Amino acid sequence: MELLKHFKKKLILFFITALFLFLVFTVKTPSIYNSTPKSSVPPSACSMRISEQTITPLNNTKHFLVSAYMDQRVKDFDIRIIGIFRRDSIQPLHCFFCCAGHLSKTTPATILQHPDNYGFPFVTTDVMCQIPQNCSATHVTLLTTPDKQSPSNHPWLPIRNKDTVGQKEENMQFDFTICISNLFGNYNNVLQFAQTLEMYKLLGVNRVVIYNTSCGPELDRLLQSYSDEGFVEMVPWPIDKHLNPSRGWLHSQHGGDVHYFGQLTTLNECIYRSMERSRYVLLNDIDEIIMPYQHKDLMSLMNTLRNQHPNAGVFLIENHIFPKKHFEPSGRFHLPQWNGVPGINILEHIYREDPARNIYHPYKMIVRPRMVEMTSVHEVIKNFGERYKVPLDVCRIVHVRVALLGSLTLEQLNVDKRLWDFQEKLIPNVDKVLKRVGMLNLTQN
Repeated sequence: MELLKHFKKKLILFFITALFLFLVFTVKTPSIYNSTPKSSVPPSACSMRISEQTITPLNNTKHFLVSAYMDQRVKDFDIRIIGIFRRDSIQPLHCFFCCAGHLSKTTPATILQHPDNYGFPFVTTDVMCQIPQNCSATHVTLLTTPDKQSPSNHPWLPIRNKDTVGQKEENMQFDFTICISNLFGNYNNVLQFAQTLEMYKLLGVNRVVIYNTSCGPELDRLLQSYSDEGFVEMVPWPIDKHLNPSRGWLHSQHGGDVHYFGQLTTLNECIYRSMERSRYVLLNDIDEIIMPYQHKDLMSLMNTLRNQHPNAGVFLIENHIFPKKHFEPSGRFHLPQWNGVPGINILEHIYREDPARNIYHPYKMIVRPRMVEMTSVHEVIKNFGERYKVPLDVCRIVHVRVALLGSLTLEQLNVDKRLWDFQEKLIPNVDKVLKRVGMLNLTQN
């Protein structure tokens, strides 16, 4: 009996000791952690307002933020924030970071307006930031004063490209990405769009990024189908909810707040979006095809150009217009199954204008994104390597649209049937995608 009482006393003493130690560690440990230089703000503090929008108003300014990327190519900077700023309201800004659970001190921001504003009040702007020491930054925001403000009042942008910086080009997810800068209005050119995307698949393109404000209903259906299969990446671009975007390129003629629905912003954003996942990026419009004339596809073209010009990061491709008012006379590609599909049939247009080289003639580009810092529509503004104009007999743009030189007669145009070299695969592929979205005219087959 005495032995049992002795055992019970020891057991009670053990439980009392265990309870005391538990209380010591659970109560005292937070004070130990709070004594470090890190902020006492809880780990979730900087995630209170993580922006999930593609256009985010910046507090206490007239500016908008789009995205943030790790970019250490420029000395003394780590982060590039892409935004749309009002030119007459530029003010000092300060970078504020979430550092894997604690808040950083602020660092001064360097604001770089892009030179091409075409007279519009809003301009594409890069904000360069330096990450403070001992900060493993995950998110960033901008403040108008260097003092820390309540993090819940500011939108945080996730920092992209952190985990892929430094990987080899040949290990990237994609070989070729196309950046289509803007869709807006009721654009509904379904047939030409389907033909263009299927043509690009044959040429070796892996991904098409499209910034979409709005489009016609049939095109929207087609885009959804391509998005579902993973070929098209749709980026919502509701710029008309924040600004009065212009439908033209020059403010004095077209008015509005920002050039062509923010085209310059989306082109730059797409380069950085693709920088660590695509070896090459094609910058062109939705109705343009960058077409190799001496190679079977884009990769064989670029392998040749890279061997000849190893230091080039920008390859300029000349634009050639195929007027849509002139049709190939035999009608062999006026296919009945495409009757009723909205848009232009590019296979019917084989007559090509010679560019008027005595005036400004625009180019579009294939770029190595890691070698580009800042771009405009027809040329790169800042890059780290050489630029090379690709001869037109090697590669040119097939651009079926309204004639630029409308006075030219048929006899003054060049016959160019390069697209026909792909027709055996192109036509059934277009049929397949149109059938998938219920737009193929099966009654005519």
